[in-house]
Amino acid sequence: MRKIAFLGPAATFTDIAVSEAFPNDERIPCVTIPECMDYVIEGKADLAVVPIENALEGTVNMTIDHLFHEADLTIVGELTAPIQQHLLVHPDNADKWTEAKRVLSHPHAIAQCHKFLHRHFYGIPSQQMTSTAAAAKYVSEHPEECIAAIANSLSAREYGLYTAKTDIHDFAFNHTRFLVLSKTHEELSFSLPKTGGKTTIVVTLPTDRPGTLHQVLATFAWRNLNLAKIESRPLKTGLGNYFFIIDVAQRIDDVLVPGAFAEMEALGCKVQVLGSYYGYEVGQAAEKA
Repeated sequence: MRKIAFLGPAATFTDIAVSEAFPNDERIPCVTIPECMDYVIEGKADLAVVPIENALEGTVNMTIDHLFHEADLTIVGELTAPIQQHLLVHPDNADKWTEAKRVLSHPHAIAQCHKFLHRHFYGIPSQQMTSTAAAAKYVSEHPEECIAAIANSLSAREYGLYTAKTDIHDFAFNHTRFLVLSKTHEELSFSLPKTGGKTTIVVTLPTDRPGTLHQVLATFAWRNLNLAKIESRPLKTGLGNYFFIIDVAQRIDDVLVPGAFAEMEALGCKVQVLGSYYGYEVGQAAEKA
């Protein structure tokens, strides 16, 4: 039985994804995303599952930054799950949820429900928590406070909360991608719908060389390699210094992808492969596949 570290506590969206993908393994809830990765690095867990991107709010910067700057781990799989955000309150406050003095949740969840909060809780402060489930847990433990949490239906059941409003996210298509991280390059496979192969790399450009990013993109273009995503993040070495995260929409083959890497390195770029893996769908997305 493997040990899977995930962003906890119990009943987070990450927990839901892990429960479906690893039904027979031990789940270990962690307080933060870096802690999930550290558990694997320190040998306390075999794998870590952490959020990387939301369809409404984009990249989870904490994940990509810690993976690049701190954690020597490999991406061995990807899970995509639908996200449904609900407004939860303590049962004692079910009749006065509109009077909530604070709304608690993970910052991404708060941002995903901006329109609802603006309409129903204008001027009411939102309090950031480490996860949606942590917000639900706090609300359940403080019935004397008229507060609300944004979280999922599993959190409502887990912590005995009343669902005041369902599906409060701003847009109907709300999905999150999760990365499965390991110290090894083990091949993972799940009895879930497969979404295709992907290779994630980090590219650092040489300094003071105009047009290098254009040349990097050209190495993929003339090989007819599709890019699923490209994004920059600060190198944290000074203003204007960035690295680029690139998702190639296929796994590493014998010729084309390694050839693109070699050409970029010939341009003076540093190329780091974070992982070459398959993606899978969990939850309602899987049921519709």
